[in-house]
Amino acid sequence: MTAIDRYVEAATRENTRRSYQSAIRHFELEWGGFLPASADAIAQYLADHAESLSLNTLRARLAALAQWHQTQGFPDPTKAPHVRKVLKGIAALHPATEKRAKPMQLTQLETLTVWLDGQIAQASDERSRLAYVRNRALVLLGFWRGFRSDELSRLRIEHVTVEAGRGMTLFLPRTKVDRGHLGTTFKAPALSRLCPVTAYEAWLAASGLTEGFVFRSIDRWGNISDEGLHAASFVPLLRTLFREAELPAPDSYSSHSLRRGFATWANSNGWDLKMLMQYVGWKDVRSAMRYINAADPFAQHRIESALAATPASAPPEPVIVTPSSLQLTVVSASTSPTAETRLNLHLVIERNSKFVRGMSKARRWIEDFCLTGYGMLRLDSRRSEYEIVMPHAHGPELERAIADLLAEMHSTADLCNCWIEASLHDPVTDTYWS
Repeated sequence: MTAIDRYVEAATRENTRRSYQSAIRHFELEWGGFLPASADAIAQYLADHAESLSLNTLRARLAALAQWHQTQGFPDPTKAPHVRKVLKGIAALHPATEKRAKPMQLTQLETLTVWLDGQIAQASDERSRLAYVRNRALVLLGFWRGFRSDELSRLRIEHVTVEAGRGMTLFLPRTKVDRGHLGTTFKAPALSRLCPVTAYEAWLAASGLTEGFVFRSIDRWGNISDEGLHAASFVPLLRTLFREAELPAPDSYSSHSLRRGFATWANSNGWDLKMLMQYVGWKDVRSAMRYINAADPFAQHRIESALAATPASAPPEPVIVTPSSLQLTVVSASTSPTAETRLNLHLVIERNSKFVRGMSKARRWIEDFCLTGYGMLRLDSRRSEYEIVMPHAHGPELERAIADLLAEMHSTADLCNCWIEASLHDPVTDTYWS
């Protein structure tokens, strides 16, 4: 392999490369297609597998075929309108619910950790003790950092720094969303219980490891491998642990259960979406929302609270209208102003650099996640002038609400590599905020 080939290969994740190779083999050998392919052949391939393969699998196959044509210098047939219409029709005629890993709840994490502690104390041989100590560190770090299985498998000791009593810093040279291969630094806190830092240190002390991969396989004689655990081994490993710890429905969990479990826990404990995205490392709101389970999925608590606050309506009593009662009604209505303030918003969005794109996404996210809750009304076609309604009258509450809204808009734009100029104007008092 030449140096050029080695660098080209390193530019693509190993899992992606294997997936693409499998897709090409399926197209050529199992289906009997020819490469380079025509748009009609691609459309027929999709139609032939519309009922047997999921929509996501078909999209992955299209991505592999597109990549093959592009790297070989041929026109990409998967971009043809005919192919896109066929894929859209398959989605319409064969809808399917996306399968997601069951999130691990904090109570289940506590149950599993207590069970692992018991197994460590009762281990009859060194191999078992090492395995339980490793698994305890793996589960706690995977949960509190929301790591993917491939990230846990590639974590190296020399890239981990522990600050006693505070936490640990972990560096990964490459992650799924790190397209530029710049590396990503994560931080995990030291906790009073269920602590990932203490579990990590206990694993290093038990194993005697000082460099290389953090999580490794252990043979029957207690020898620790030089290589890291393979990412594909995490699912059977975790399911075995859950089954032995007698957690319910162990086969419904996967390595993503740790990630989804932390996201659900953080969301139910008041973490806002931007904070959660920055902590876990998501770049797209839709990706983040796929991992979050609402704390009250049926909205039962919210609806019951609203019902409890609203007394049941009694049968209307006869009303005798007199001049005095009519006058009283008019006065009462005039002395109950609505506690709200209508504001005009002027918004300008610019890119941080001419080499990045994200203005449209930033505007869409600001409208969807920042302004919609305030009765947003667009006032111009360029989407730079809006009217919003703040549910506060003039005073400290209004000032705080406006400050929070502006901060949220700036943070949302920053996630899209953009910056904004935003100013709010109250036309009644002629007051400006920016």
